[in-house]
Amino acid sequence: MEFTVDKYENYSIAKIQQEKVDSTVAPELKSEFMKLAQDGVKSLIVDMEAVKYVDSSGLSAFLVGNRSFDESGVFVLYNVTDHVMKLISISQLDKVMNIVSSQEEAADAVLLSAINKGQGAAE
Repeated sequence: MEFTVDKYENYSIAKIQQEKVDSTVAPELKSEFMKLAQDGVKSLIVDMEAVKYVDSSGLSAFLVGNRSFDESGVFVLYNVTDHVMKLISISQLDKVMNIVSSQEEAADAVLLSAINKGQGAAE
């Protein structure tokens, strides 16, 4: 699976560089999300720009990511394509996951989450 992570002070940005997030890559993606959470990443922003297709295994991987960062911070998806967004909406995951359109909105969601959880965030 093609996946990069850039770490910043208050969050990390994971970029999925894979067109399909399906049963062939979902287990590895789940592992990556859990490893990042265990390694102390409080919030994870996921750039979905390259992702054109997601199946139920892929959606499950995103749910694992969402759960992995629920206590410490927030899990945010952005740059979600229309087709993938339709699948997320059909499965009603848009009601439980943080999905925004830009990296700036995702960073704002991290800051808001930190404030709401009483952690504060350094500028």
